[in-house]
Amino acid sequence: MKKLRAALVGLGIMGSNHARVLSSLADVDLVAIADPQGDVRGLVPNQEVLKTVDDVIRKGVDYCVIAAPTALHEEISVKLLDAGVHVLIEKPLSHNSQSARRIAEIAQRRGLVGAVGHVERFNSAFQQARVRILNDELGEIYQISTRRLGPFPSRIADVGVVMDLATHDIDLSAWITGAKYRSVSAQSSKRVGRTYEDLVAITAKLDNGVVVNHLVNWISPLKERKTVITGAKGSFVIDTLTSDLTFYANGTFTIQQDQLAHLRGVSQGDIHIYAFDKPEPLRTQHSNFRDVLFGKGGEVVSLENACRTVEVAEAILRSCQTEKVVAL
Repeated sequence: MKKLRAALVGLGIMGSNHARVLSSLADVDLVAIADPQGDVRGLVPNQEVLKTVDDVIRKGVDYCVIAAPTALHEEISVKLLDAGVHVLIEKPLSHNSQSARRIAEIAQRRGLVGAVGHVERFNSAFQQARVRILNDELGEIYQISTRRLGPFPSRIADVGVVMDLATHDIDLSAWITGAKYRSVSAQSSKRVGRTYEDLVAITAKLDNGVVVNHLVNWISPLKERKTVITGAKGSFVIDTLTSDLTFYANGTFTIQQDQLAHLRGVSQGDIHIYAFDKPEPLRTQHSNFRDVLFGKGGEVVSLENACRTVEVAEAILRSCQTEKVVAL
């Protein structure tokens, strides 16, 4: 089987991770890397680093991973798509919904595969949770609550926490429920002297009635990536930092000791910490995209899904500005 010729545009922190995975991915040859600043950190000492997207196209590549700043996604994507190159674009798809839609429309018109790197979907804990939810192990879903907190990432300069971090939770909540966001209400603040918001609290409702809460910031010394999905039969707790999935069943036994009841509630159910393989999410994402290009199937985050995520993020930002509920 002929190997796919892959390229990478953008050699920042995420770009270096993409380069590492692409360099060792079966049936793929990483034949071109481009960054106008070159390899300033010495991340790929044995690889030539090109300057422009045109240089990449001249290498005759089958697909390209775009890990450039969000504001450049449309310009780079359109040039590659016009040249007949499939694209895997880092999230978010673009800096606004109009730009995102243009990318999706061009890919569809040219019959090319486009996907977006919402890598948390490929975390094994979320993969396991989704399978179990589809198997009705949680029953009807009532609520999803997420906490995505951590220190300020100096690599991000062109968007705030809503576009950079909250888009993970927007995508995951819509994907795991199979529902769309119906309305959002949010409050944000700027605390580190930048143009964009660095903390946000979001309340939303999905079109199937699920209530969603997202707490996001990049001003916390504590790094936390936790999702609690509450359903009719109990709760799933997902920690994507450790790829752990825990099930807390609804209470079936009454706690007799007042001291314990005060700590745990009036009843207690079984607690299960599931065991499963935990491959690197980024490698799984790349493997799936490769398989789609080979016509073998494989789940990727479609451009349409990613467009919807950007639209929800925009609605959240409007709600922050107007202090009103925004309908989608």
